This record gives sequence, C-alpha cells and structure tokens, in this order.
Amino acid sequence: MNSQYLEIKKAFKNWKDIAKLYYPNNWKAFIQILNTFFPFVFIWITIVFCIFNYSKYLTVFLSIFNSFFLIRIFIIQHDCGHQSFTSSKKINNIIGFICSLFTLIPFKYWAKSHNYHHAHNSQLDFRDIGDITILTVREYQKLNFWKKIKYRMYRSFIVMFFLGPIYYIFIHNRLPLIHIKGWEKAKVNLWISNFCILSFYIFIGNFIGFFKLLFIQFPTIVLFSIVAIWVFYVQHQHNPNYKEWKTNWDYCIAAIKGSSFYKLPKIIHWFTGNIGYHHIHHLAPSIPFYYLPDCHSQNPIFDKYVTKMNFSGSLKCAKYKLWDEENKKMISFRSYEKRNINKKISEHK
Repeated sequence: MNSQYLEIKKAFKNWKDIAKLYYPNNWKAFIQILNTFFPFVFIWITIVFCIFNYSKYLTVFLSIFNSFFLIRIFIIQHDCGHQSFTSSKKINNIIGFICSLFTLIPFKYWAKSHNYHHAHNSQLDFRDIGDITILTVREYQKLNFWKKIKYRMYRSFIVMFFLGPIYYIFIHNRLPLIHIKGWEKAKVNLWISNFCILSFYIFIGNFIGFFKLLFIQFPTIVLFSIVAIWVFYVQHQHNPNYKEWKTNWDYCIAAIKGSSFYKLPKIIHWFTGNIGYHHIHHLAPSIPFYYLPDCHSQNPIFDKYVTKMNFSGSLKCAKYKLWDEENKKMISFRSYEKRNINKKISEHK
C-alpha cells in the first residue's frame, strides 16, 4: 500500500464517528417529499389536463423538465434502500416502494444489488452487479476479435449514454439477472414490483388514455435514465482512481479514491439529490442525501484526497474505457492502441 493510501486510512480512522453526527431527520425527510413529489405531480397533472391538448411541443418540454424532479424521487428511493432516508425501516420501505412506481426501478431488488455494489466498490473481483462493466488492459488483450468489438460497442458513447439507459430502465430492471445464493426473496420481490408497476400504469392509462400517458411519461423516463447513468458513470470512471483485487482492496480507500466529488452548481446538486458528494456517500451510506453538503463543509478532510470534477472536466471521463493495472489509471482505447504501437516499435528495435 502506497504512502498516500496509508495517509488516507489514518486520516479517516474515525469516519464512523463523523457519520453518526448525520443520522436521519424525519422532519427534513418530510420536507424532501413535499418539495419533490408536489412539483412533479403538479407539473404532470398540469400537462395532462391543460397543456397536452394545447401544445405537444410544450408537453414534451415540460415532460423533460419534470425528469429532474424524477431524479430527486429516485434519490429518495435510493436512500430508502440504504435505510437512511428516515429513522423508520417500515416508513423507508413504504416510501421506497411508492418512489419505484414513478421511477420504474424495482425497490427491494435494486436496493439489494446497489448495496452489493457499495460493499464491493472498486473491487476488480466483482464488476458484474450494480456497476458498469469495465475490463482491465490484460483482460481486453485476451479477448478474441469479436469479443473486443462487442466490448467496444458496449463502451461506445451512444450505447453507454443513450441506448444503455433505456435498456436499463425498461428491460434490465424487469428481469432477475442476478444468480447468487440468497437472492431468492429478492427475485420474488422483483416480480411483485413488476406487477405493481404494470398495474399502476394500466390504471392511469385507462383513466387518461394510453397514448397520452406514453407521450408524457416516455420523455421523462428517458431523460431521467440518461442523466442517472451519466452521473453514476463519471463518479466511478475518473482519474485519479482506485481499483484493486480483493486481496489488496480497502473499503475506505475505495470510497475516497474510487468515487469522485462531482462539483456542480447548487441547483444541479439539488435536483440530483447531492449524489455528486459520492465519496462521502460511499464511505457512509447511512448519511441521508440532505445532509451530504453539511457533512462535506463541516469536515474539510472530505475535500483533501478526493478526485474533484466540474461538468466540463467530467466530459473527458466518457473516453475512458479500460483499467490500466500497471499504471493504476483509466485509459482510452486510443491510449491503449498507442501504447501497443510504441511497444511493438520498441521490440522491433
């Protein structure tokens, strides 16, 4: 373990004591529900009864705008999955289930996979549950031609940030694709969730019309999924970064160096439920999203070691495709190919 990692472990040895200062506040949680669900439902009802027949263009615009409130609904669901939104497990489960009807993301099944991701964040042994697939340079080199093409397609911009999010929402989250012992109950919950979501939208469709429902809801869901995937992507696919095999992996370092601090304007932090403070969230998922800015500002240690990015800086993350174990960093396909060319030239000499 290098000197910086040892310094981080020492600096964060009391992180659990810090986390205890930011336990769930039921009143604050109630305020988040009001300032999130009320505008979402208000805009949605306004579109249905006032805007839809007046202007289809304005309908699409407001539906897209409403996707940002849907992101907040998802963050509430996300915190309920961590049992950190309120102090009551029962209330968290009820709120999380209600949120899932809007986000289309199954509450308990997704929460279980997401908590799995938290427990194995930045572990190279576990990259297939609750995470974006990434190969090491060595693994990519061993692939045959067609598997390399397949991986390149998966990591392409259009698949990763447009087709992928749509697939993730409408197909991936409908199927019990995780086959691990102990997930039997979660799979049952997934089918129950699918039934409830389908019934919810059949009921609404019968009331307002299925064409109107699709025209209004589809743009909202699509943009929500794209933004959600993008934010998640840049917070684990950045440089400097940390990824290790299980034998050398450390939870604290994985949280601080394997997750980023996405520095965004305050209004964007608000709409994205402060998920930009991702390093704090990964270190202490028990801290509700409404306390993450306070935790960051009141504890300067959280700003010292983390990789910080603004929006323009985060755009370069889209080019990162492989994990270079030798140099401990994310690299692009172009960098990989350039390195191979230089290696061949060197060998030839």
